[in-house]
Amino acid sequence: MKKGIVAKTAAAFIASALLMSGCGTAQSDTAGTAAEPQESQVQDMTEESTEKNTLTALEVSKLMGNGINLGNTMEAYDHAGYLSGKDPTSSESAWGMPHTTREMIDGMKAAGFDTLRIPVAWTNGMNFESSDYTIDPRLLDRVEEIVGYALDADMYVIVNDHWDGSWWGMFGSASEETRNSAMEMYKSMWSQIAERFGDYSYKLIFESANEELGDRLNDKDIAKDSGTLSENECYEMTYKINSEFVKLIRSTGGKNADRFLLIAGYNTDITRTCDDRYKMPEDTADGKLFLSVHYYTPWDYCGIKALDHWGSPKQYDEQNRLLKMLTKFTDQGYGIIIGEYAVLMNGLSPKPDTDIFYTNFLNNCDLYNYVPMLWDCNNLYRRSECRIVNEELGKLFLDRSLSAQSSLSDEQIAENAQKGIDEALEAANDRMTDDGDIPASDDTAVAWIMYQSGDYTAAYCVGDLYDPTNKTYGIKAQNALITGEGTYTVSLDLSDIGNPKGVAFSALGISNGEILYPGYTVTIDSFKVNGAEKELSGKPYTSSDDKKCTRVNLWNQWVNKVPEDARTADGDLEGASAQVWNAGKNEKIMNVEITFTFSAP
Repeated sequence: MKKGIVAKTAAAFIASALLMSGCGTAQSDTAGTAAEPQESQVQDMTEESTEKNTLTALEVSKLMGNGINLGNTMEAYDHAGYLSGKDPTSSESAWGMPHTTREMIDGMKAAGFDTLRIPVAWTNGMNFESSDYTIDPRLLDRVEEIVGYALDADMYVIVNDHWDGSWWGMFGSASEETRNSAMEMYKSMWSQIAERFGDYSYKLIFESANEELGDRLNDKDIAKDSGTLSENECYEMTYKINSEFVKLIRSTGGKNADRFLLIAGYNTDITRTCDDRYKMPEDTADGKLFLSVHYYTPWDYCGIKALDHWGSPKQYDEQNRLLKMLTKFTDQGYGIIIGEYAVLMNGLSPKPDTDIFYTNFLNNCDLYNYVPMLWDCNNLYRRSECRIVNEELGKLFLDRSLSAQSSLSDEQIAENAQKGIDEALEAANDRMTDDGDIPASDDTAVAWIMYQSGDYTAAYCVGDLYDPTNKTYGIKAQNALITGEGTYTVSLDLSDIGNPKGVAFSALGISNGEILYPGYTVTIDSFKVNGAEKELSGKPYTSSDDKKCTRVNLWNQWVNKVPEDARTADGDLEGASAQVWNAGKNEKIMNVEITFTFSAP
């Protein structure tokens, strides 16, 4: 089957869309020209297959192409406003987004996006505190209107319940009544949505949740007594909610009996979803389920300002490895939709290396037949202009559209993708330079300071994977090659990158320490900040998260109890803590230096 097969000729659609006011000629200036789609009997067969819904999720993945989110729009949260009498549709602009128009959606299609994801906060039109789960028809009408824009533009459409004030924490409540109310509300919500859209095209897909199925079932934003579920119980509840979602949609009949459904992964995190504790729900319809995960790795580059470059060999390896993990599900017949991915904008411009990040990411999606959905909130795709505002990225997305790839077979698309992945990794290895850092190797142990500033503007090699290129450019590191027992010094110089403040996370790491030097301990002899000795507020301990990297947490606010593998040189864990570096949130951090003793057991 051709990936670029579409029901209407995309070239004709693009030409007409470019003539619309608001989407005008600017699009042709930035996005290039799509390849002419193939007119063939197969297109007619695809129209018929879509209408009769004879395709599987894996087959439809090829038709959904490249997608985009209508971010920060229908999910903008103003439940309190509704309770005080506001029209529930007024929240559409509550987070700074413009009122959605048909021209904006047509412009997305013309820019090379063939699927639209519409995140929705349904409690913006619901008085659920009074156990009234009726969705205000004005909110349903408005979502239906936007769905219609996308379907008219010949796009696939995804609708979910998105964060929604985090009412999902009710599932982790200490009260059985609250937990039961959560499931009652969830089922009532989807019953109304399913009924409203039951006769809509099979190109409309329902998504069970956003990122809430998993740890966030313990959120306390609304349910203040939440937090009762263990991790295993969160996995079990995730399966239960997804199973109820599938059963409920199927029970409403009509096209919902075999409509494509998108099942939220655990935290929509790839690693946590690939855990054997995560189970896809059973389904009475054959081959109609997709799995949803998100991709913002590394977060310091994708989500905040700390990392301003991307493209080291280890970063390529990480992206390729994580995305390949999802073949666990495609091998079982499930489609994969990356419901969100993005490198958030640096002001009005993309961050450096966004182009190579996106190119390698989309190559992986082509290789494994995943559906990528760009997260965008009127940034890269400017809704007032109905176009991608960066020429290079505009061409990248248009070149991945259905019409642009319609002349290629599945084999050609996969071959091109694999070639691009291989060449990108080779180029990354070629441009590696020695700037004084010790290169990463599986055969050596290297000590370094992991650091994330409290204002999230600076970072150096955060995480158990040692990669000295994974940093805010301008940071100078003195790392240490570990050769056995002895005393070592490591440091970070942040004086050339402005004025990072405080500490959000920090640890002393030793790559391959658990493998090459099992059972060894780290004792901190000297800890200096800005040239002055800093008194630690607790006793550091040695441990490991991944059984490979040895770690001493200096400030890790997510670790509130001493782990089972914790060890110290003197064998005494009294006073041991993962939070021993107390830095004021406005304290400027110019340099950090640690001298430590590495001791055999």
